[in-house]
Amino acid sequence: MNRQIRKMGIVLALLFSLLFLQLNNIQVLQAHKLANAPANPRVASRLYDQPRGDVSTADGVVIARSVPTHDIYHFLRQYPNGPLYADITGYFSLIYGTWGVESSYDSYLTSHIQPVRNLSDVITAGSGPDDITLTIDSVLQGEARSALGGETGAVVALDPRTGAILAMYANPTYDPNALASHNREAVMSAWKSNIANPSNPMLDRAYRRSYAPGSTFKIIDSSAVYDHDPSLATKSYPYLTALTLPDTNKKLSNYAGELCGGTLPTLLAVSCDSGFGQIGLDLGASNLVTEAESFGFNKVPPLDLPGAAASTIPAASAFARNLPGLAYSAIGQEDVQATCLGMALATAGIADHGVIMAPHVMSQIRNPQGRLVKSYAPHPWLTATSAATASAVTALMVGVVQHGTASNVAIPGIQVAAKTGTAQTSTSSGSNNWLEAFAPASNPSLVVVVVVPAQTGLPLDTTGSEIAGPIVASMFRAAIQEGRVK
Repeated sequence: MNRQIRKMGIVLALLFSLLFLQLNNIQVLQAHKLANAPANPRVASRLYDQPRGDVSTADGVVIARSVPTHDIYHFLRQYPNGPLYADITGYFSLIYGTWGVESSYDSYLTSHIQPVRNLSDVITAGSGPDDITLTIDSVLQGEARSALGGETGAVVALDPRTGAILAMYANPTYDPNALASHNREAVMSAWKSNIANPSNPMLDRAYRRSYAPGSTFKIIDSSAVYDHDPSLATKSYPYLTALTLPDTNKKLSNYAGELCGGTLPTLLAVSCDSGFGQIGLDLGASNLVTEAESFGFNKVPPLDLPGAAASTIPAASAFARNLPGLAYSAIGQEDVQATCLGMALATAGIADHGVIMAPHVMSQIRNPQGRLVKSYAPHPWLTATSAATASAVTALMVGVVQHGTASNVAIPGIQVAAKTGTAQTSTSSGSNNWLEAFAPASNPSLVVVVVVPAQTGLPLDTTGSEIAGPIVASMFRAAIQEGRVK
């Protein structure tokens, strides 16, 4: 009997010790975390007790605001046209916290004591939230949605001179209003529905989802030719329907078995896979990978939104025993992956004379009195190539529009530079359809990149020109009507 009592005493002592440790863990080690957790009702009440600042587009359209309510939280976050801007605004949620602009600029949007910067602020300064003006153009954002239609895909438009994102839209999207509700059950239901949706509408696929870039990658090949082996720019490649790959009996075939060859301008204009596969082999893995990395591959873009993904290419050493893979990588396939934003930045590197400006969506932040708190200062992210190389590749891209695969994005009176991309992911699922372009070619003010990946409902033999081209053309027409492209 005494033995059993002793065992029970030991068990109870252990349980008491575990309880003591857990209480200390909660009250001491996790106290700060739990006290400030978004799901803590006291925290939520404090956060919602004051309105958050407005978020507006560059042309004055309010896309996030707080409105008074009669419940315990006092203010409700609303997103007019929520799905149109969801990938940019993100959400402000009782349960799931913040994302997007709501996260990146939370300290400004949350009510706070305003700093005193001059004498007049002594009288007017108090507490309150700041308002944020974005670089987004509501007309171009709306055009991106309209032109993309119901297709899965993404559109990015930016000013290559500053890195300002003018439009960034992806489909499918989601409604952040459902996540901003004060009804916790409704919020959890909306979240679970979005997460369970196989189309993954909360992915922010314009800058967080990557695809094989196909022939849009050939602008990087072309830049590598001028930067690493200029003799290849004048080399005449044989006319072939398919390139026999080294160390194998397999062939890299041209799209639809087309016969093509010639020098670099001709190869890019018709997007000759056999020619660019051989260019990749002639350049070598080190030169090709180095050039891709100078254009931002294997680097996370410094976008002022959370979760941006890097475009990627394998290390040069990965091709030591895989020369066929090097040839396929040169045409933007194999293991090369790019986000829509990543290809927009690479294209901007050509458009802006070799310099890639840091991408951003914030333009200005102003206090409740309308005084400027912060203004984004454009700055370079990378020097991708020389101005001379950028000029040479621009001329090649103009040729793609004038007498090549991107003729459907030509604009009367305005010279456009472009490159199509059709990445054949498999014989059963179709192609990733891309088009990258900028205009005016001599003094670019707008870069547009579109990707419509392989998906159910599209024919298996689609091309970037056919699917992405009309979307890019629509974006340029809208920009011309606004006077943004002249």
